[in-house]
Amino acid sequence: MGHVPNPRPAGDFRTSYIGDNALFKTRFEGKAALGIVLALVIAAPFLSNYVLSQLIVISIYSIAALGLNILVGVTGQISLGHGAFFGFGAFASAWIVNSFGIPALIAIPLAGLLTTAVGMIFGVPAARIKGLYLAIATLASQFILEDFFARAEWFSGGVYGALAERPTFFGFIFDTDLSYFYLVLFWVVASIVAVTNLLRSRDGRALVAVRDHYLSAEIMGVNLTKYRILSFGISSFFAGLAGALFAHYLEFVSVEGFTILLSIQFLAMIIIGGLGSVYGTILGAIFVLLLPQVMEGAATSAAGLFPALETGKAYIKEMSVGAAIILFLIFEPEGLIHRWRVIRASWKLFPFAR
Repeated sequence: MGHVPNPRPAGDFRTSYIGDNALFKTRFEGKAALGIVLALVIAAPFLSNYVLSQLIVISIYSIAALGLNILVGVTGQISLGHGAFFGFGAFASAWIVNSFGIPALIAIPLAGLLTTAVGMIFGVPAARIKGLYLAIATLASQFILEDFFARAEWFSGGVYGALAERPTFFGFIFDTDLSYFYLVLFWVVASIVAVTNLLRSRDGRALVAVRDHYLSAEIMGVNLTKYRILSFGISSFFAGLAGALFAHYLEFVSVEGFTILLSIQFLAMIIIGGLGSVYGTILGAIFVLLLPQVMEGAATSAAGLFPALETGKAYIKEMSVGAAIILFLIFEPEGLIHRWRVIRASWKLFPFAR
């Protein structure tokens, strides 16, 4: 009887603690992630400016949504003020560059650190309150920061806004969409790796424990106050980092761009993508940012048959995201990442998948 090789296991198995905490769960997942990044790097010079601008905005919003997902999806806290922290990072980076002459490439992470400090201050109430009360407290932070932006002319330029120059690196200016896309792509990859490693660490497991059962976590020695405030700080850092990137991309920031609607948009991204999932956050950002454009295009195409749709395009764009949130909460509460996992499991277990 000939030698029979060991069959490859069907399904998704973990045989060690190290394997369970690997950066990539499978070799295919790691190769796919690397392949996507390389494909973007190679394909970027051949893409139109419109496509590059869409990729830049999606990438920037993905970084901010990653931070919110740490707070809401991983730690179980709620925040209705994420858009304000995004705005604080934008104004902070412009202020650092304009007031102190610090290069924009350095000001961008510094703005994230400043936003971290502000976020931890507003996160202090999270140590004592939760649920609806915490939602109201974070909503208050949204309006407090909005009012600060409008009044603090020394920081934000007040109602006139502030200029934010493009970053430079040894004389090279990131003044094109292509060059700025590479800069944003670097920060996206760095953010994904950082968040993924955080979730594999002791602190990451403590954050999840606070979400799943805070009483059990406290009995096990998890400092609830520390980790609740820490989650606000981490969330704010990524919001500030993304806001700074956004400011230097637009080259101008104004208070009108960071309202409660932006905070709701970030919440929509993590709900639709999947709470607590890094890759789900990316899918959610793509979905939320592209859906209104797809709906507008569909309405324009159908306007020949239904002329009333032409005047209702703006309403359809705004309605589409809200309708998507409701439908996902009803039919796919675990988000797009759950549907992808089901499809992947069906493929791996074929022909035995149900």
